[in-house]
Amino acid sequence: MTTARDDLKRLIILRHAKAAWPRDVEDHDRPLATRGHRDAPHAGIWLREAGLIPDAIICSDALRTRQTCTWVCSELGEKAPTPYLEERLYHAGPSEALSVINETGDQTRTLLVIGHMPWVQELGMRIASVDSEESAVMEMAERYPTLGLQVFEIPGDWATLDGRDARMTHFTVPRHDS
Repeated sequence: MTTARDDLKRLIILRHAKAAWPRDVEDHDRPLATRGHRDAPHAGIWLREAGLIPDAIICSDALRTRQTCTWVCSELGEKAPTPYLEERLYHAGPSEALSVINETGDQTRTLLVIGHMPWVQELGMRIASVDSEESAVMEMAERYPTLGLQVFEIPGDWATLDGRDARMTHFTVPRHDS
């Protein structure tokens, strides 16, 4: 999978791992559930084995996304970039999440964004081009579970990414039980 054309960028959109619902805890501060802690490293393993090492990571500042990010980075090891926490991704809609991505500098070739439903799915539907892998788009559109991961090839600059201009190459759910 690492044989992308040099002129293409890669966007990876990851939904956080399974979160717990503890009493008296605000949604923003919900931690990963036991299953989430068990499964989250598998996203990092999948990325590493696919040769998709991000140059930059943008992560929602919610606890469950930060914990997912920590597990992913632990599997990427020394190659993992320092994540940037972005509070706008917590309550984002697809347009706001896209505007965060549009701010990425062009020196970034592979970007990992870790966020939440529903925008992770809605953004995937918005940017998937007609030449995307149909089975990946259909699977993502029908069911987007925790730890769902989309991979896109971006032909232009991050700033110009808008709609139907990114080729989805993969949708996977790299959990322990998958």
